[in-house]
Amino acid sequence: MTVLSMSPPRLALAGAAVAVLAGAGGYGLAHLQKASAPAPVAAAGRPKPLYWYDPMIPLEHHQGPGKSSMNMDLIPKYADAAVGVSGVRIDPAAAQNLGVRIATVRRGDFAQSLDAAGVLDFNQRQVAVVQARAAGFVQRVYARAPGDIVPAGAPIADLLVPSWGGAQAEYLAVRRAGGPALEAAARQRLRLLGMPEGLIEAVARDGRARPVVTVSTPQGGAIQTLEVRQGMTVNTGQTLAQVAGLASVWLNAAVPEALAGQVRVGQSARAELAAFPGETFSGRVTAILPTTQADSRTLQVRVELANPGARLRPGMFATVHLASAGRPALFLPSEAVIRTGKRTLVMLAEDGGRFQPVEVQVGREDGGRTEILAGLEAGQNVVVSGQFLIDSEASLAGLRARPLATAQAAASVAPSAALYDGRGRVETLTSGAITLSHHAIPAIGWPAMTMTFKLGAPGLAKGLKIGDQVSFGFQQTPEGPVVRRLGPAAAQ
Repeated sequence: MTVLSMSPPRLALAGAAVAVLAGAGGYGLAHLQKASAPAPVAAAGRPKPLYWYDPMIPLEHHQGPGKSSMNMDLIPKYADAAVGVSGVRIDPAAAQNLGVRIATVRRGDFAQSLDAAGVLDFNQRQVAVVQARAAGFVQRVYARAPGDIVPAGAPIADLLVPSWGGAQAEYLAVRRAGGPALEAAARQRLRLLGMPEGLIEAVARDGRARPVVTVSTPQGGAIQTLEVRQGMTVNTGQTLAQVAGLASVWLNAAVPEALAGQVRVGQSARAELAAFPGETFSGRVTAILPTTQADSRTLQVRVELANPGARLRPGMFATVHLASAGRPALFLPSEAVIRTGKRTLVMLAEDGGRFQPVEVQVGREDGGRTEILAGLEAGQNVVVSGQFLIDSEASLAGLRARPLATAQAAASVAPSAALYDGRGRVETLTSGAITLSHHAIPAIGWPAMTMTFKLGAPGLAKGLKIGDQVSFGFQQTPEGPVVRRLGPAAAQ
């Protein structure tokens, strides 16, 4: 085995090299660029350097080669790598070594899914209340208890109603002695006393009074309350029981306040429950409650689910997936986005191996994609891998990101967007927005759907109300579709 020896000067030089390699990422990237090209002193035909600098101290400029205040070798800064409108240049070989990947900004349908947790509850629109129609006494109660599931017409209790017995006897006497007119008047009196039509028919058919009446449930479902006991006295209108139907149930989902704008009434939904793995239940959003939970900052969204076989039981937990209708949008891979806390950037890849940090305004996110509302155009290329190292090099070089105001100003002087026509029905209406169930719009490939538009001017919706059929014209803007023309639809 051969042992290599080093002289003290060489050993010191090796130690300095190790210290350089342990430097910051921006310094390493600068040396990647430096190593990928011939040495600036030996390069023939290279322009004169603008200045010399140490990447560890980018603000310290020198007029020629030498050592920095940290005793590091200075690197020349040439005009072709200087800060300017064309951005910072990265040598292709260095970019390949860094694993830089490029993606294209695209425009297409952007449908976002929203997942939320929820709890099943009774459908409060299917709750029936069983009451006493007249004062009386409870003669018999049937074997019922809260929580029991009963069919429609299930008996609850037998009531003795003395006032009904006397009225029925008078009716039978009039029926035997009087004419049709008197009988009709007596029959009407029984109805006004609250007797069911079936009981009146039974009295007329049998010819005898029936003072005892059986109170039954008007619908099938689960008994929620039962307030009747044998021997008790009941008054007119007293509640005896309450029955909740099970044909459908409510799924009350908690949607984060920040995502409330993505939910609308009529939106389709899918629910998954741990009790039924691999099975989904379909429903739709029937209501968005007007208040927000202050402690959790969530909005309660009510989804109605069909419940065949009463398999879904109130109190179960479920995960609900709300799918929003797709609409044309500009988007790019989410990994291309750099969030600094104060603003959002992407690294724009330009011709000649140059890169420019650009400020953007982002919108929705879904499936690894992020919507771009302003700052970029379709067809531009952005960095999706290695952009943080490039951003570090741009910072070391003092390159400033292109502000969002520049892109917005350019959009303001651009030709006005095309105006698309449509017809639809007004679903909701506010001072600044309108929700329309509109027909298909072939000009931009939109199917018939319900969506919300911003109003270009508050006075556009003057005189309109919910349910009106309207014709409208709108423009596509970075902030979404904006209605510019709105009025009642002409009869067809």
